[in-house]
Amino acid sequence: MTHSPMTRRALLVGGAAALALPALAARAQEATTAHNVMGFRTQHWSDYFDSLERGAILCDMDARVLHFWAADGETYRLFPSSVPISEEFTQRGYTEITVKRRNPVWIPTPTMRAANPDLPERIDAGPQNPMGTRAMNLGWPYYRIHGIDNVEKIGRRASSGCIGLHNHHVEDLFEQVEVGTPVLLI
Repeated sequence: MTHSPMTRRALLVGGAAALALPALAARAQEATTAHNVMGFRTQHWSDYFDSLERGAILCDMDARVLHFWAADGETYRLFPSSVPISEEFTQRGYTEITVKRRNPVWIPTPTMRAANPDLPERIDAGPQNPMGTRAMNLGWPYYRIHGIDNVEKIGRRASSGCIGLHNHHVEDLFEQVEVGTPVLLI
């Protein structure tokens, strides 16, 4: 049996490409996130809020990012986020942080339970918790800014109403905001 050099070459090239795909995909995702994050730094707090007395948070549903300005007027953070899966679950307008919780317990909302009665009644803190390591309740029932258990949701319409952040991002934000920080979802 003879082997064609072209077949070996194709096999080698194909194998190398298959091995490189995960790394290339990760780089593409990082490049996309970096490009998207850089593209949204043009927001200014004064376009949406009267003051930074308690800092301010702007959640941009279309851009899928969360902007944070601290009360010092100098600290600014921009975080990629997940957003509600549809307009049906989207709340827009002004509200504020009403409660801050470390290692929150997740309890499905009545709407979630109606759509999927097989959901557990609750999930305690830990790696399987859909709310991640921190949660900040907003002024509307069932709406929160919280960490997530699945990083693939970031940059997507993936939630039942909440704004999801990488756990290390929500931990950073959690330490900088206080109860009463104004939040605007646009």
